[in-house]
Amino acid sequence: MAGRAIWKGYIHFDVVDIPVKLHTAVKEDRIQFHLLHKDDQVRLRQQMVCTYEKIPVPTEEQTRGFELEDGKYILVDPAELEETEPESTRIIEVHEFVKADQIDPVFLERAYYLEPDSPLRGYNVLAETMREMDVQGICSWTMRKRSYVGALQASGKVLRLGTLRYADEVIPVKLLELPDMPMSEKEVKIGIDLINQMTGSFQPGEFENEHQRKLWNLIDRKARGEKIAILPPRRLEPTPSDKLLETLKASLKKVA
Repeated sequence: MAGRAIWKGYIHFDVVDIPVKLHTAVKEDRIQFHLLHKDDQVRLRQQMVCTYEKIPVPTEEQTRGFELEDGKYILVDPAELEETEPESTRIIEVHEFVKADQIDPVFLERAYYLEPDSPLRGYNVLAETMREMDVQGICSWTMRKRSYVGALQASGKVLRLGTLRYADEVIPVKLLELPDMPMSEKEVKIGIDLINQMTGSFQPGEFENEHQRKLWNLIDRKARGEKIAILPPRRLEPTPSDKLLETLKASLKKVA
C-alpha cells in the first residue's frame, strides 16, 4: 500500500487478535495562501499579544485557562493536562457488531485503511465474514494521545476504520422543527419518475473541485500578467410552491 503507516496495532475481539497497519484514506488538496505585508510582500509572523498590556508574550510566559465567567479563569498546568491523556495502547477493541445500515452517516467522520501486518489469513477471514454478514464493528482505540470510537468496515478485500462522532456532538434533526407539508400523489409520482430518469451509478471521478480549479486558473493568469475581471455571482431563485408541479413536469420532459 502506498504511503507510510501512521499507526500499528491489533484488531481485538473475543479471543482474536489481528495485526494491522493504519493508513490515511483521504487527503486534503487545498491551495494554501500566505499572509504577506502589502507594502514589501514579506511573509507575516503571528504573535500572541496581551490584550491588556498590548505587548507580545513569549512562550515561557503563556499558560492555559478555562473561562468560568467573564474575566475569571481556572488555570491548568501542562503536567495536569498530561494526567487527563488516555493510556496509550495498540489495541483496536471491537465491542460489538451491528448491521451496517444502523450507523447513520452523520456520525461518520474520518476514514482510514487497515493493512494486514501478517499473517494475512485472519485479516482476510474477518473481511470476508463481515462483508457476507453486512455488519460493522463498533470499536475504540487510542492514537496520538487521543481516544477514538469508530466503525470497523469491510469494503471489498480491504478493512477500513472510520472514526465516529460522539452522540453529544450530533445535533438531533428534530431541532429543525420541520413543518408537515401535504403532498399530492401526482407530485410524488412525477418526482419518482424524474429521479428514475436521472438514476445511475456513482462515478466520483466525474466530479472535480471546481473552486480549486478556478483558483489554479486565477493564479496562472495572474502569473502571466493578465488583468482579472470580477463577475457578479449567479443567484438562483427558489421554485414557488404553487408552481412545483408544473416545474417537475417540465424537468421530466427535459430528461425523457
